[in-house]
Amino acid sequence: MPPVRVVAFGGGHGLSASLRALRSSAAQLELDITAVVTVGDDGGSSGRLLAERDALLPPGDLRQALAALADDQPITQRTARLLQYRFAEIPAVRGEGNDPLVGHAVGNLLLLGLMEMLGDPVQALDQAAAMVGARGRVLPMARHAIGIEADVRGADPQRPHEVVTVRGQHAVAVAHGHVEAVRIDPADPPVCAQAIAAIDEADWLIFGPGSWFTSVLPHLMVPGLAEAIMKSSARRLVTLNLATENETLGLSAADHLAALHWYLPGLRVDAVVADAHWVGETEPVRRAAEALGARLVLAPVAVADGSPRHDPESLGVALVPVLGADR
Repeated sequence: MPPVRVVAFGGGHGLSASLRALRSSAAQLELDITAVVTVGDDGGSSGRLLAERDALLPPGDLRQALAALADDQPITQRTARLLQYRFAEIPAVRGEGNDPLVGHAVGNLLLLGLMEMLGDPVQALDQAAAMVGARGRVLPMARHAIGIEADVRGADPQRPHEVVTVRGQHAVAVAHGHVEAVRIDPADPPVCAQAIAAIDEADWLIFGPGSWFTSVLPHLMVPGLAEAIMKSSARRLVTLNLATENETLGLSAADHLAALHWYLPGLRVDAVVADAHWVGETEPVRRAAEALGARLVLAPVAVADGSPRHDPESLGVALVPVLGADR
């Protein structure tokens, strides 16, 4: 029986949790995994490399996806930990000028070097994937960096009813107030052909968890990706977040699902995975899922310490019967 072909969309820690969950389910269900990663990050190390080196893509979220898919062999796990290693300030040289390495992750510099050397982001990512023995493929959602901007009501505490435009993924993610609308710039970036091909061949498309406005929804705003998603015969699964973030303050779990329809009208979903403990009242979420054509799957997918983080193994257990249905 051929593997189940899965395409997971997102960025940052949310996508990493999803990929680790998919990896953990490998013992029960053979999967062919492709991660399609948001490329709007302009904060931290990625933002510095965009500004100082004119990097083709922000490498941070791509690096995290590669580390999440790394093979379990000791040498590849050590390489994955190296990718995640971040240079800290050295006390002995503090005060002697700015250390240009402070704050950079090794994997960000590696991906930057590969992209500059090879001139092609997909080749660079495939090379890095080989270095960690990745059990899947990592692709960018566009072939160059995009900008993210949002209309936010109350971003200025002095003018709580005024709507202002907040520009930049990091600024949107930490903005206070209510996000009224989100856009990408350019509005029609060049899509990654390999990502389109993966969507065309997929059995399942997975959205979330992750920062809804800056990691999940941007995929639905790229015309080329949106068209491929709508045309795909694959089934669709949404994994809901466990708690709201700054950018989604005031949005219920049901509102998160409604936003998918708002940014891609006509999108149909087959399954929505949520944690009953974190989702609150389940009936509004069930109705929102049914409005998208989906059934609601409630499962304990959070870590045991009570914090709002997905546990990859628990999420993997919840995903297996959904992704393996009708096999």
